[in-house]
Amino acid sequence: MMRLARKSQRRFLKSGSAVALCAAAMALAFTTAGPVSAQSAVPTPESWFGHQMGADRKLEPYAKMVDYYRALEKSSDRIKIVELGKSTEGRPFLAMFISSPANLARLEEYRQMNLKLADPRGSSQDELEAIVRDGKAIVVQSYDLHSSEIGSSLTAVEFTHGMVTRTDADTQRILDNVITIVMPSLNPDGHDMVQDWYMKHVGTPYEGGAMPWLYQKYVGHDNNRDAFMQTQAESKLLGSVLFRDWIPEAYIDHHQMGQYSPRISIPPYTDPIRPFGDPLVWREMTWYGSNMAYDLDKAKLSGGIGDAIYSGWGHFGFHWLTPFHNITGMLDESASASLATPLYVHPDQLKGGQRAVPDNTPQMNMPDPWPGGWWRPRDIVDRQLVTSWSLVDTAARNKDRVLRNMYLKAQRQVERGTTGETKAYIVSIDQHDPLTVDKMINALLLQGVNVYRAPAEFVHEGRVYPAGSFVVPMSQPKMGVVRWLLGETHFPDDVYARTADGTPIRPYDMSTDALTEFMGVESTPVGTAVTASLEPVSAMLAPAGKVDGSGPYLLSGALNDSFRAVNLAIKAGASVTRVTTPSGTAQAGDFVVSGLSAASAQSIAGTTGVDFASSAGVTGSAPVKTPRMAMLKRYRGGNIDEGWTRFLFENYDYPYSSIMDAEIKAGNLRKKYDVIVLPDDAVSAMTGVLGKGEKPSPWDSLEGVPAQYVSGFGDAGTKALEDFVKAGGRLVTFGRAGTLPIEKFDLPVTDVLAGLPSKKFWSPGSTLKMKVDTSSPYAMGMPKDALAIFTAGNQAYEVKPSIHNDAVTVIASYVDKNVLRSGWLLGEDNLTSKAAMVSVKHGEGEVILIGFRPQHRDQAHGTYKLLFDSLIAP
Repeated sequence: MMRLARKSQRRFLKSGSAVALCAAAMALAFTTAGPVSAQSAVPTPESWFGHQMGADRKLEPYAKMVDYYRALEKSSDRIKIVELGKSTEGRPFLAMFISSPANLARLEEYRQMNLKLADPRGSSQDELEAIVRDGKAIVVQSYDLHSSEIGSSLTAVEFTHGMVTRTDADTQRILDNVITIVMPSLNPDGHDMVQDWYMKHVGTPYEGGAMPWLYQKYVGHDNNRDAFMQTQAESKLLGSVLFRDWIPEAYIDHHQMGQYSPRISIPPYTDPIRPFGDPLVWREMTWYGSNMAYDLDKAKLSGGIGDAIYSGWGHFGFHWLTPFHNITGMLDESASASLATPLYVHPDQLKGGQRAVPDNTPQMNMPDPWPGGWWRPRDIVDRQLVTSWSLVDTAARNKDRVLRNMYLKAQRQVERGTTGETKAYIVSIDQHDPLTVDKMINALLLQGVNVYRAPAEFVHEGRVYPAGSFVVPMSQPKMGVVRWLLGETHFPDDVYARTADGTPIRPYDMSTDALTEFMGVESTPVGTAVTASLEPVSAMLAPAGKVDGSGPYLLSGALNDSFRAVNLAIKAGASVTRVTTPSGTAQAGDFVVSGLSAASAQSIAGTTGVDFASSAGVTGSAPVKTPRMAMLKRYRGGNIDEGWTRFLFENYDYPYSSIMDAEIKAGNLRKKYDVIVLPDDAVSAMTGVLGKGEKPSPWDSLEGVPAQYVSGFGDAGTKALEDFVKAGGRLVTFGRAGTLPIEKFDLPVTDVLAGLPSKKFWSPGSTLKMKVDTSSPYAMGMPKDALAIFTAGNQAYEVKPSIHNDAVTVIASYVDKNVLRSGWLLGEDNLTSKAAMVSVKHGEGEVILIGFRPQHRDQAHGTYKLLFDSLIAP
C-alpha cells in the first residue's frame, strides 16, 4: 500500500487535472524564467506611495500595490512573482517567492525536495537526511484575508521590501535557508472595496465606519471558512499552494481582532485543541510563538499575548486546517483601529474576558500589557512586522530541525493511521446521490489526500462494495485531515469548554466540520486494512452523464445536479414535469424532460453529470415551472448567508432577483414574484427595528452610516411580505429569519428553542439527525434519514394547538433520541421529535420555515434539495 501511495502522489502531481494545474504553471514559470537582474534602485514604500505604511488615514488600491511588487521584482534578484490566477472579480492573485538568488534559480528542485519531506513514503532515510541537509525551509505568510482587517496588507508591503533590501547577517541567513512565499492579499476584491469606501469618507462624519456590504462578492468574512471545501476562486488558489504544490513547513495568516483586546494575539492557540495532529505541530506553534513574544517585548511593543483568545479547536479555515497537513499553521490577530483612522482606547476599556485573558494586568502570557491610549494603523504594522520577521528568522536558525520535523510528522502520522482503530474509510458509490459522492472525493483531492478506487466489486468486513467505490486509507501523512473530514466528531465537553459556573463556551464558529456528513454522503470506518485491488484517483472526477435516445428523458430526483439540469433544459426551451406517483422506472420526485434536442441533452448531461434516461412507461407527473424568485439583500455590512445563497443559486442556474428595502416597502410583490427567500438573519437586521432582547449595533442609528445605507424595511415592509403570502406567494425562511413571520404574521407555530439559556440548550455548529417526509412535495428526492447542520440561533418548531392545526405540515423532524451525530449538543430533550422544517398555510399562500440553513456555506449538499423543492413545489 505504501508503494502504491507514493505512485499515486507522483501521478497526482504529474496529471493534467485541475488539481495539478497550479503546480504545473509554477514549475513552468520557475524553469523558463530568464536571469533576474541584481538589485539596483529598489523603490521604498515611501517613495512609491508617498507615505509610510500604516500612516494615519492612508490606504492604497490593490493595483498600486501589485505595481509596487512588480517594481521590486524588476529591481531585485531576491523575489519572483507568480500570478496563480484571478480573484472572483478578475484581479491578479499573487504568490511572491523570496529567497537568495541561488535558491530562486532552483525553486522547482526545492519544491520537489519538499514534497518528499511532506510524504516520505518511498524515500530512504539517507535521501531524507540529504534533503534536510541541502533543502530549504518553506514558509508561507498570507495577508489581507478579511478585508476590513486591512492593516496586514500594509505589513505585506513593508515586509516584502525589507526582505529584498536588508543586508544584515540575520536577513542573509533567512534568504539562504528559507524560501518565503508571501501571499500579499487573499482577497484582492475586498481590499479594493474597503479601500475605496474608506478613502471616499475620510474627513467626513463617516470616516472609519464599516462598509455597508460584503467585502467579497459572495462570502465576505466567511472566506476562510471555505478552506476544506474550496468553493471560491481565492480558496482554490491558496489551497493549491498549501495543500498540494508546496506543503510548507510553517504557515501564518495575519489578521486583526477587536479594538479593546490585547494588542496582538500570537501563537500558540489555547485549549482545547483537536486531537489527531502530530504533537510536533503543536510544539512548534509554541516555539515560534515564544520567539514572536520575545521579539515583540525586545522591541518594546507591548500587549502581545499567546496561549489565549483563540482555541486550537476552531473551524476548518486555513490556519486551523493546516496542522492536520503536518504544517505548523498559525494565526496572529492585531487589535484594530477604525480601519486606517486612529482610535483612542481608555485603560478601563481593556477589560479582558476572552479565553485565558482575565484582565489587562501583567500575566505569564502577557507580562507587558498595553496601558491604553492612541492606537494607530502603524501600531498594527509594527507588531505584524515583528511576527512576520520572527517566523522566518526562527525557521532560518533551525532549518535542519524544521525540515527533519516535517518528515518525522509525516512518518508518525502514517504509523498512527496504520496502527489506529480505524484503518480506512470506504465510500461506496452505491449511495443516494452518487454525483455528490464524486464532489466529496474531489474536495479530498483538493486537500491532497490519497484516495483509491476499486475497479471491481469487493467484500470487506462482510459488506459488499460495488465497482467504483472509494477507499481512503488512514495510513497516509494526512491521516488527521481524513479523520476529521470523514469521521464522526464530538467536541470535548470538558474544563476548557465551560466557565466556572458551567456556562458553555462557544467553539470558534463550529464544533464539527465533517465533510461527509455535511454533504449527505456515507463514509464507513473499517477496523482492518483494505486488501482489495485498488487504483489511485489521480485526477479530479468529472463524470459525463449518458443520454438514452431522443427523449422525452427521465432524470433522477435524488440528484442535486438534476435540479441544475432541469434549469438548463428549461432555458433551452424544454418543458419539464415531475413524477408524483412511481411508475415504470421512475420514482416520485424524478423529472421528465420533453422537447429537448439530443444535442442539448448531450451538452447538459456533459455539464452536470446527470443521466438522461428513457422515460418510456412513466405516467403521473405535474408541470415544473421556473419560479419568479427574489431574495432579500440588505446593507448593515451585508448578510453572509445571503451571499452564500446567491452563490448556490448561480451554481445551479436558478434565476433570481435581489430585493432591497425600497422595493419591499413599495408592496405589490405578488405581481412580480412567486417565491421570496429570507436567508438566516436577525429580525432587527431585516427590519431595522430591535426585537425582544436584541442589542443595538452601529447600524441602528445614523451615526457612522451615510443615510442612503441605513437599512431596514420596517413595519411597512413586514406588511408587504405578509400581503405577498396572503395573495398566494411563498415565503421561504432559513434559521433566525423564521422569527419574522412567526411573530409578525402570527403563525400558529412556536420556536421551542427561543430564549433558552445556553445551559439548557446548546448546539454550536453540529450535525443533527432528522426524519424527512419524502412524500411531501417539499422533500421529494430526499432520503428519509438526513442530517441538518445546526448552528447557534437555529430554530425548531411545534404547532400551537388550535382549530387551524391543519394549516401546518411538518416536512422534517428531529429524531426522538440520540439526536447528535457530530459536534456538541446540550439539552437534547428540547429538540427531540420537534419539527426542523414546516409549511404553514397563510391566506392563499404559505410560509416554509426551515429552522436550519439548508445551504450552509455551500457545504450542506445533503439538504440542498429541501431548498430546491421549496422553490418549485406546486
